[in-house]
Amino acid sequence: MAKRKSNRRPKTKAPEQPSRRDMLKLVRNGGLGAAALAGTGWLGLSAVRATAAEQDLSRIGQGVPTVVQIHDPQCAMCTSLQRQTRKAMRCYAEDQLIYLVASIRTEDGAAFANFHGQPHVTLMLLDGDGEVRNVLQGVRSHDTLKPAFNRLAGVTVPA
Repeated sequence: MAKRKSNRRPKTKAPEQPSRRDMLKLVRNGGLGAAALAGTGWLGLSAVRATAAEQDLSRIGQGVPTVVQIHDPQCAMCTSLQRQTRKAMRCYAEDQLIYLVASIRTEDGAAFANFHGQPHVTLMLLDGDGEVRNVLQGVRSHDTLKPAFNRLAGVTVPA
């Protein structure tokens, strides 16, 4: 006897409804993802603001001594000097000493460097009136930068 082909479709299971536990996991994971995204955005925004503040050359001559780095962001030596300078600047408050970056890749930074006739990989130490007090060229360690910064800021270090 030959088998007859059935026209019936195979039974399909109805999709399972997510359990309460599954829904709670989804809410938890979504919340964690949103918090991580917000935190990343906040850190990114903070970094952009800090960079913008460092490149605001209008802060020169406002009564606070200033260290200005002539900087090329594509130069490894400039990046090394920047890292050492930031490390040396950690112990100064904003009202003692300001660190600024004159990037030669920006119009203002290039104009500043050209006006003073200084190449990149250079630190210019300016007094509160914006007058040049010292120029340090080349990469230096934070230990060798601190005494020059102390003199500029008028900080005396006990012997």
